[in-house]
Parts: sequence; structure tokens; C-alpha cells
Amino acid sequence: MDRILIQNAEIITMNEECDIVYGDLLIEGNKISKIGKNLSDHFTAETEIIHADGKTVLPGFVQTHIHLCQTLFRGQADDMELLDWLKKKLWPLEAAHDKESLYYSAMLGLGELIQGGTTTIMDMETVNHTDSAFEAMAQSGIRALSGKVMMDLGDDLPPALLEKTEDSISQSVDLLKKWHGHDNGRIQYVFCPRFVVSCTEELLKQVRDLSQKYNVFVHTHASENREEVRIVEERHGMRNVEYLDHIGLANERLVLAHCIWLNEREKQIINDRKVKMTHCPGSNLKLASGIADVYELSQNGSSISLGADGAPCNNNLNMFNEMRLAALLPKPYHGSTSMPAGEVLKMATIGGAKAVGLEEEIGSIEEGKKADLFLLNLRDFHSFPSETVDPISRVVYSASSHDVETTIIDGRVVMKDRQLKTINKENTLLQSNVSIKRLVSQLSRTV
Repeated sequence: MDRILIQNAEIITMNEECDIVYGDLLIEGNKISKIGKNLSDHFTAETEIIHADGKTVLPGFVQTHIHLCQTLFRGQADDMELLDWLKKKLWPLEAAHDKESLYYSAMLGLGELIQGGTTTIMDMETVNHTDSAFEAMAQSGIRALSGKVMMDLGDDLPPALLEKTEDSISQSVDLLKKWHGHDNGRIQYVFCPRFVVSCTEELLKQVRDLSQKYNVFVHTHASENREEVRIVEERHGMRNVEYLDHIGLANERLVLAHCIWLNEREKQIINDRKVKMTHCPGSNLKLASGIADVYELSQNGSSISLGADGAPCNNNLNMFNEMRLAALLPKPYHGSTSMPAGEVLKMATIGGAKAVGLEEEIGSIEEGKKADLFLLNLRDFHSFPSETVDPISRVVYSASSHDVETTIIDGRVVMKDRQLKTINKENTLLQSNVSIKRLVSQLSRTV
């Protein structure tokens, strides 16, 4: 059995008591086996030692709304609002994807995520070539819940994205049967209808039934943009969350991204039905979509986690940025004590784990849980002084993704001393440039 001993660390556990431990952490196989002082007597010749003097160990971040298929499009669609952004830029680019470009788009995002301390993602792919993204996730070592996006409605969709309902369903089920539970459950499948605007009621009802049959999550967007809400209300006579509840999709397996424009009835549905909500503050600001009132929702007991969304509507996949924004945005409206650092760090760790049903396995550093964690080296100008400072506030308000030194997922070191172990960085950077040039050139010839 592989062993890793992390010595002399500041360990922010994020357990129920939010204990902070100063000492050692022993990993055996893929689990945390012991936390305590002076664990060197557990050392064997095969044990990998990580010296962590002056460093901080945290549970791996859990990002519950990511689009790996879009990482390749970073910088291609800036300064636009959501529906124009989709119709004029993102959908044509997604339609142009081939197997190779999607693979490198995923690898590009995965490298960034791992370097930033994210160990688990809930991801939404595009319509085609989803196997390529799953292959990248499997190779990278990330813990992931992902699925092909589903789109069977829309007059303004590129032909390559507009599916027949039965094809969307059958391809999704085929992918589920191939990938759900891969590598001892490290990879799971989720159904991903894009949003109500691009899905027929028939498709959404079949997704509802399949989610129950296979006991898997449904991951979709809702109430991100005012015009989106208007279209849904005009078509169905009710708003997004009300409609999803009306057709039976609002339950504990539903994860909704954004949820900015909610009325009081929708907020109550989210709370009563135990729907999970993903807050994406960076994306919401960049697309001028609005500011979700996560403070009010969290005060009412709703499950809220964090996600960076896609690279073209955020330009990075950095959980430290999302935490800082999540903490700061409510303060002008609800006061300086709203969304304190500890609550935001919960959203990024154990809250994310709860959102994807994995709180018994990940999200906190506890004996018996899986070893998904990272080491921060905060010995630098932007995070000093270190004495008499609350360690959690230091992480949320001062740390950056570049401070992440080592990342461990499922007991496997996937990055050490900023060097990725499962992803060829230089090849990924090179091939991402080759791929985006090919796709943009292809699109320019069709205009």
C-alpha cells in the first residue's frame, strides 16, 4: 500500500468543528489514515515524505459548475452578455469542436484546476465528442462528475448542436454506461440538459426519469439572465425553477448553476425540494448577468457551492477568485459580517462535497476520508504577516492559486512543487494553440 506522510503542517480540516491542527497527516492508499503529532513512527522505507514546515494543508476544492469543453475558447468571447455570447461566439465554437480539440480543451482546464487546488469538479461538456473529455479526466486524476450537454430545441443553434431528442437521450445513456463509476467511482456521470431554453419538455421529463432510474445528478443552468427568464415565462407561463418543479425535476439530485433572477416562490422551491445551487460570481459579473443573493439563500438553509463556470465567461478557473468575490459581493447589501471567510471556505470545500453527494468521502480532512487535499505555501509578501492572523481569513482573502504547491487526489500526488505529474504541460499548451487556430480558421471559412 502506498504511503504519504505530510509532516509539520498547519491543517485546516473543515470538519464540523472547523478544527485547525498543527502536526502530521498520514495517507495510506487513497485515504487519510491518521492526523496527529509526530507520526514519524508510521514511516517505512516506502513512505513518501512531504515536509510541510510553515505550509498549510486544505481539503481539495470542489467546483460544482465547470465547462472543460470551453477552456480552449478563453479570450474568444469577451465583453458580451449571455445570449449574444452563446449565439454569436460559444455555440459556433462548440459546434466546431473535433475529438482532438475537445481533448486539449479539457486538458488545458484540468491543468489549471489541479494547479489551483481543485480536486473535484461537476462539469458540463458540449454535444459531441464527450468521450475525449472523459479520457482527459481519467488521465489527469481529477475527481469528476460530468456529462454531454443536451440540446434538442432552438432555431438559432448551429446544426451540429441541434439534436434529436432520442439521440440526445441514447448518447447520454451510452456515456453513462461507459464512464459512470470509472476508477473505483472517481468519475461519475451526470445528465446535463443545457437550460430550459434549449430543451424540449419531452427531453427534460426523460432526464427526470433517467436520473431517478440510475440515481445520478442533473446539472443545468437556471435564471442566469433576465432575457432567459422572459423566454421561459413566455413559453411555459412560469419561471425557470417553477417550471422545473412543475415537471418534477426539482429534487435533491438537481444542481442549478447561477440562480440570479429568482422570485420568492422559486427560492422556496429550492429550499423545500433540497435543490443544490452553484454560485458563479466571476462569470455572473463578466457577462453582466447580475449578482445572486447567496446570503439570503444561505440564511434560509439552501445548499450553495461555488464554480468558476467556463474560461470564456470568466477567463480563469480559479477558486480563490470565486471565494473572494463570494465573500465580498454581499457586504455592501447585507453588511460587513455577511458571508464571513469561514462560510465561504465551507462553500468551496465541504459545501461542494455535499452538493455532489460526496460529503462522506471528501470535502474535509478527517481520518477515513479520501485523500483529496492540497498544500499551500503562503510564505510570500501578499500573505504576510502570518502571526496572530486567522488562518481561514488568510486563505480566503490573501492566498492565490499560485500559492498551491502540491495537489493530491484519491491518495495520488498529481502535482508536486508546481510540477504536474499526470498532464504534459508543454504539449497541452502547444496543442491548445494548434487546436484553436484550426477551429477559428474553420469557422472563418463558413461565414
